[in-house]
Amino acid sequence: MAEGCDDMRRSPNTTALDRLIPPGIGGSVLGAVLDAIVVLGAASMLVPMLWMVSTSLKPPGGILSIPPQLLPRPIDWRNYVRVFEQEPFGVFLFNSVKISSLATVGMLLSCALAGFTFARLRFPGKGTLFSLLMATLMVPGAVTLVPRFILMRTLGWLDTHYALIVPSWTGAAFGIFLLRQHYLAMPQDLLDAGRIDGASYFSIFWQIFLPLSKPALATLGVLTFLGSWNDLMGPLIMLNSTEKFTVTLGLTFFRGQMTDIAWGPLMAATVMGILPTLTLFAGAQQYFVRGIVTTGLKG
Repeated sequence: MAEGCDDMRRSPNTTALDRLIPPGIGGSVLGAVLDAIVVLGAASMLVPMLWMVSTSLKPPGGILSIPPQLLPRPIDWRNYVRVFEQEPFGVFLFNSVKISSLATVGMLLSCALAGFTFARLRFPGKGTLFSLLMATLMVPGAVTLVPRFILMRTLGWLDTHYALIVPSWTGAAFGIFLLRQHYLAMPQDLLDAGRIDGASYFSIFWQIFLPLSKPALATLGVLTFLGSWNDLMGPLIMLNSTEKFTVTLGLTFFRGQMTDIAWGPLMAATVMGILPTLTLFAGAQQYFVRGIVTTGLKG
């Protein structure tokens, strides 16, 4: 009778896989299999990265050697020097850092203000306006490319970095939604206490809500920086002068200029192009993960 009751207690959470695996070893076997799958998936992602770094350190004669060599022998650092000798790669790096940093700052400020407004303020048509904003998420970016080009040409911002920075200062639907959900998950008592003390809504936002939203801001900041850094279509359409190119556009231009592909310098330039994003993610990983976990879906 006790065994029957025990089976009944376990049955709601028991799956077919649990009944097939003997008790005591099921968790360990299944966990080992899942760990192996994760390790294999991570290895498959790391192999291209390791090969890129290895190629950037190989002399010209060792890049296409048979059999392939994962560890370069000898290590040749001259590929990193050739990048700056053949193209103004330092200028490309500076342009990407400037554009991505300013675009990220603008995105965080505008989305934080709009998210707080939709989460905590009351005004006529708020629900309708937010619904229209969310509807823009279904519009592909390629659809807005031509109107953006016409707008930038009208403003006289073609072949300038303004065309890549200023649009981020107007916010984005995803960023507004992300921060709105985060602010909705914060206690209402914070807003009420600020209002009782006579603080304005902006003061409450700037002094109370904004400092407490570091995880969500880090999440949006990392995503915005990565999106701006890796953007190719925007700089390709908006920029014409070589001295204003970003890293992604500079790599494409560098590759197109080669009659015979110099894989060593090309891989060296690619490695240097991804280092800032890796550094940013490593530094903000703690806030990034916490922001994804703590950002609720309260609506």
